[in-house]
Amino acid sequence: MRCPFCRHADSRVIDSREVDDGQTIRRRRSCPECSRRFTTVEEAILAVVKRSGVTEPFSRAKVMVGVRRACQGRPVDEDALALLAQQVEEAIRATGAAEVPSQEIGLAILGPLRSLDEVAYLRFASVYMSFESADDFAAEIEKLRADHPASGSPPGLPAG
Repeated sequence: MRCPFCRHADSRVIDSREVDDGQTIRRRRSCPECSRRFTTVEEAILAVVKRSGVTEPFSRAKVMVGVRRACQGRPVDEDALALLAQQVEEAIRATGAAEVPSQEIGLAILGPLRSLDEVAYLRFASVYMSFESADDFAAEIEKLRADHPASGSPPGLPAG
């Protein structure tokens, strides 16, 4: 690591600590040339491979924007959106892959979103899974109803 003060090409690690539940490592360093100390932060970058083939860093904020759009007008608060985005990131990182197709991120969003708000789930799924007709919505609603046989209708959806 190059010293930010004198640009010497080497530095010595004095202390290392994990931050953000082990997602980041903070290192305290010392320059053998000028004896000044500085801190570096190391974080594993999770890359998203988009359909076009372009690669970009994973962004919780982008997950939240997409889910917020699906939740528009629904009783879902910002804390719930932030928690969902965190769950999605944790699920993606747990795969151990350095690059993840955007399709996998969409799949990782569907599960937690379904638990959070089923109407928002249907909105998101309709775009993500490219629904083309009312029959596609009806089939997905039937799957939701099958998971809630006691009431016959999941919360947020009218009985049929």
